[in-house]
Amino acid sequence: MASSSNTANSSFVKDEFATDAPTSSHDLLLGSFDPSKLHPMAGIEDKLDYLLLDDEKTSDLPGAGTAIPSRGWSDDLCYGTGTMYLSGLALGGVWGLREGARKPLAVSNARLRINSILNSVTRRGTFIGNSAGCLALVYNAFNSAIDHFRGQHDTYGSMAAGALTGVLYKSTAGVKPALAAATVISGSAGVWSWIKRKI
Repeated sequence: MASSSNTANSSFVKDEFATDAPTSSHDLLLGSFDPSKLHPMAGIEDKLDYLLLDDEKTSDLPGAGTAIPSRGWSDDLCYGTGTMYLSGLALGGVWGLREGARKPLAVSNARLRINSILNSVTRRGTFIGNSAGCLALVYNAFNSAIDHFRGQHDTYGSMAAGALTGVLYKSTAGVKPALAAATVISGSAGVWSWIKRKI
């Protein structure tokens, strides 16, 4: 008697759960999909005004549409500085690796050789990376200011920014080193600007 009542109760519980319990196949795979069951704001996409983000627009300065499009001075500042820092770090690391591998040691030992290589890599890599990053930071600041005041982005503005960067970088070393640095950085900026336009 007790077993028959337990069986009846369990079948009643199974039937009630079978009819009331939501399943994924019922809600998602059949035609009665209701997004508001997943999230209260899921079904109001037609009532929202989408934001137009100005950060995604490229710069509207004349001449700014090159192979590497710019979204403004902050974009150039961040990407230019980061790219130059990482490039300088890699170049300095290779230079330090070569220097550490060729450095003569008093005792021929693998641990001393590895230590010499690591010391040279960290010394040269950080020096070149920091110098290149600082140069790129100053160059991009000058370049953006020149573009803003002139109202256009071209090779002449990039070369002027490179010359100002070189003069500032070597200003404490004297007139000749400052002029030499201005010439080198201005020429590099002109070549880079020409390459961006030709690609």
